[in-house]
Amino acid sequence: MTATPSSSEKLSTGIAGLDTILGGGLPRNRLYLIQGEPGTGKTTVSLRFLLEGLRLGQPGLYVTLSETREELESVAGSHDWSLDGLTIFEIKAGEEHLKAEEQYTAFHPSEVELGEKVQSLLDEVDRVKPVRMVIDSLSEMRLLARDPLRYRRQIAALKQFFVDRHCTILFLDDAVAKVGEHPFQTLAHGVLTLERYTPPYGRERRRLQISKLRGVAFHGGYHDLAIQKGGMIVYPCLVAADHRRSFASERVASNLPALDALLGGGIA
Repeated sequence: MTATPSSSEKLSTGIAGLDTILGGGLPRNRLYLIQGEPGTGKTTVSLRFLLEGLRLGQPGLYVTLSETREELESVAGSHDWSLDGLTIFEIKAGEEHLKAEEQYTAFHPSEVELGEKVQSLLDEVDRVKPVRMVIDSLSEMRLLARDPLRYRRQIAALKQFFVDRHCTILFLDDAVAKVGEHPFQTLAHGVLTLERYTPPYGRERRRLQISKLRGVAFHGGYHDLAIQKGGMIVYPCLVAADHRRSFASERVASNLPALDALLGGGIA
């Protein structure tokens, strides 16, 4: 009988600095949101996460609704990564959907299309049985769902489906202003926000922040990062309280016994 992986176990992201911030990695069998504007590094983080799993013998599945296989291979190639062994599942509208309005009358075309896409996704998950998984992106599913309530119910159902199969999932999406504005944030176990900004002086910079991570102590605040050939480098921010040094209490006698007594043995 195979033991069920514990959710207290952590999965390395494959990015040393990020693992440090997370206290060792992401708790497994959970669902996470990685949000950021285009070009902030979401694809780089997610591919690195899946490739680290492959290195450890954990099957990975990349589900893409927005990028093509060629685009993913281009990103991997820029880092000298090989996607061999990684299952890439493209969900895209075929030519038949261009005439969807003429095909369906009882239901809106988007309702039929979303149901078909979700079912194809579930079938692929049951086939691959991934330990790690990425879905790119939520914005495409949101467009297909059209109705916010239907979208939330669909995501909640997907969450339960994946958790029951002991899978750790990263959902990618565009950034929002703050925690709470995104309906998915309340369903996610953790939220990682990637940013790219230009300060008043100097060159453009990138940073990340863990906006939420349930039941886990993590390093808060903004952490600088850099994307270069070979992947992403994260520089955990320094917190003075985490680097305190203990010094032995040493006192120097003043040769005045009464004064030394008042000072607890001498001048510190």
